[in-house]
Amino acid sequence: MSAYTDDIRKRFKESDDVRDAELSTPKEIERFDDILYGEDDHWQVLDVYRRKDLNDQKLPVIVSIHGGGWVYGDKERYQYYCMDLAMRGFAVVNFTYRLAPEFKFPASLEDTNLVICWILEHADTYGFDTKHVFAVGDSAGAHILALYSSICTNSDYEKKYIFQVPAGFVPTAIALNCGVYKTDGESKLLTELLPQKGTKEELEILDALLYVSEKFPPVFLMTSTGDFLKMQAIDMAKKLTECNVPFLYGFYGDSKNLLGHVFHCDMRNADGKRCNDDECDFFRRYIGDV
Repeated sequence: MSAYTDDIRKRFKESDDVRDAELSTPKEIERFDDILYGEDDHWQVLDVYRRKDLNDQKLPVIVSIHGGGWVYGDKERYQYYCMDLAMRGFAVVNFTYRLAPEFKFPASLEDTNLVICWILEHADTYGFDTKHVFAVGDSAGAHILALYSSICTNSDYEKKYIFQVPAGFVPTAIALNCGVYKTDGESKLLTELLPQKGTKEELEILDALLYVSEKFPPVFLMTSTGDFLKMQAIDMAKKLTECNVPFLYGFYGDSKNLLGHVFHCDMRNADGKRCNDDECDFFRRYIGDV
């Protein structure tokens, strides 16, 4: 691991510790923790969160793909955000995936696919409505989610990977939050992520804008006034428009309220709560009995 990545992990952890200080599991939530979805009991583990009063119902699912620049993060850092989503009547799957530089691209995509397979295989045990599987991702997690959605919907792109998506699976709808979709090859993080440290071919396969098609799932596309990646949302909005993909663009904050990158993960932030309400309302549009 480089000193650069080590520093990122320390700084991000310090910030997240402050954000989540003194938060606890809501009394309304039942949680199932540290479930193995692969073979690695350190990296390939997940939690499931559901409202206790809905334990006799099959619930639509939200899969959360955490951010962290491809080198940082785990399910513990996203547990309070994910439980807040579960309060809105969804079963939420919150998972840790293999990070760079310990694991190179496409490890995170392989793990995302393993989680989807696990959900489909364990639907009866955890009360998953597999006809309505949604997903959220922020920052690098939005990038992973955009690529995975293209693997599910673009057969030419799917052929670039050796793993197989479950037959016929496409997310019902997704939320791309404060995401990065195209990289310029100059990021130091890419040298940690990519086996060849950023060849032309590697950068092309990472370009989420290249592979969006008309079959891409509906999108809630979100950014904010203080998000350093906000112009990337404009590029994704243009691509979705070109491909006639239904999407809703959410832009939060104003000149006096510069909401920062991934503000929606802060459970003390009223704007974040509103954003999460908006995203769940968007998902409900795609649930047939609502």
